Amino acid sequence: MNDLRKQDTLELEVANFGPIVEAKIDLRPLTVFVGPSNTGKSYLAILIYALHRFFGRYSDDWIFSSARHWNLPQKTIDDADEWARRVQQTLADKKGEGEELIDLPDLIVDKIRSLFDAQGDPLGNEISWCFGIDEVGKLIRKGYRGGARIVFRRHNSNDSTPSEHRLMLKAQRTEFGTTIPAGMPMQIDGRRKDKRMERLFYIVEEMISAAPRRGHTRNAHARRLLEKLIIFALPQLARPLSRPAHYLPASRTGVMHAHRAVVSSLISNAPRAGLRPSAGTPMFSGVLADFLQQLIELVDPPPRRRKPRGDLDKQIEASILSGSVHVESSEGIAYPNFTYQPKEWKESLPLLNASSMVSELAPVILYLRHVVQLGETLIIEEPEAHLHPAMQVEFTRQIAALVQAGVRVIVTTHSEWVLEELGNIVRCSELPEARRKKIPQGDFALRPDQVGAWLFKPKLRPKGSVVEEIKLDAETGLYPTDYDDVSLALYNDGVRIFNRIQDRNTE
Repeated sequence: MNDLRKQDTLELEVANFGPIVEAKIDLRPLTVFVGPSNTGKSYLAILIYALHRFFGRYSDDWIFSSARHWNLPQKTIDDADEWARRVQQTLADKKGEGEELIDLPDLIVDKIRSLFDAQGDPLGNEISWCFGIDEVGKLIRKGYRGGARIVFRRHNSNDSTPSEHRLMLKAQRTEFGTTIPAGMPMQIDGRRKDKRMERLFYIVEEMISAAPRRGHTRNAHARRLLEKLIIFALPQLARPLSRPAHYLPASRTGVMHAHRAVVSSLISNAPRAGLRPSAGTPMFSGVLADFLQQLIELVDPPPRRRKPRGDLDKQIEASILSGSVHVESSEGIAYPNFTYQPKEWKESLPLLNASSMVSELAPVILYLRHVVQLGETLIIEEPEAHLHPAMQVEFTRQIAALVQAGVRVIVTTHSEWVLEELGNIVRCSELPEARRKKIPQGDFALRPDQVGAWLFKPKLRPKGSVVEEIKLDAETGLYPTDYDDVSLALYNDGVRIFNRIQDRNTE
């Protein structure tokens, strides 16, 4: 099992955001949002996607736009040189094995703090784009005169003060502030397992070896070292947001059926776009735009690097679809055709002619096959859509397998079947592995700290919703929701109808 680290848990608080009055959650390897419609589940999921999109793609730009103007005093150069030597000695003592926490110099912490604080408007623009609105003030809860508040924090080690980032969305502007503890510990891996780590070690070694021989270049080496340090440290402050996320919207079945017509219309109307009144031009949300773009790019996907372990796409095809999904290039143009080939068939069907269940799961399969990488986040709205209850249960198991393989997952759902099976999956983790093997589907087990379920509850005053964690009931093995109330009401209605029928028959 590829266990996602507990230290990658991110605490997120929002207030007066969309329909949400108040929410406080932590993002775990599997995070589940449940509750009535119009309570803000998708709002919160899209916000998380926007944060991923911003902190996962653009952090290097923050450095290069400012680092070239740094004029480093001699003390800073000396501090950078001393830090480089300390890192080298620490890793030499550990013989390059495993990870080590090493405190960052105060200058680096100050630089990182100033870089974060300057990101208010760019981050606000990113959030607006993902929601498909033209100004961020539209995301403030209706009837509230202040601003929407978003706070996310991350513990850098088990016993350290967390770094905290505060975003305030106001009608005309966005404010951003960051608190970073002094001497923030940075995780150094002597095995140099990724490119950022490799570049950092290269500069450390270059600075140490070059400084005695070429004293006039120490400023340049120190600047490069500080640039690489900040580039390396930034993701650690916002993990898991520093890794890419992928969003599968609730409307994906319709998009899979109509994507060719939608894109064709956009292309044909593009030359006339500037001639129309802007008020009459509908906007795509950034979530839907990204989804369409990734569908188009599937015809020529980039080489995969850190693919999750296991053939997860094939497992879903075998256990649910009884067939396989394929993407082919249209004749003459690099545009995808999606097809479904039932098991034991020689020919394929256009996806348009396959069942809605196939269309619903096709993008999940294709994303796992071509897009999602190890450590990234997959957001799935309403995984139960168009699935028979038995298939909802099976898909929930496959989601657990995805988490086991090292992919983080966020789900919004209305399904009682999904939650009940999730309860079974968590309770299974209480058994020793040998005993789990004797239970059907016992391989799908997640610990309680790997799963978080959050209930969005409507509220009248102030009007909106509040978000509360729902804990797994030890006696029933269920996540308690309002589904029991619905079931009880239906039962009582049935009893009343039955009694009326009996009364009429005795008249």
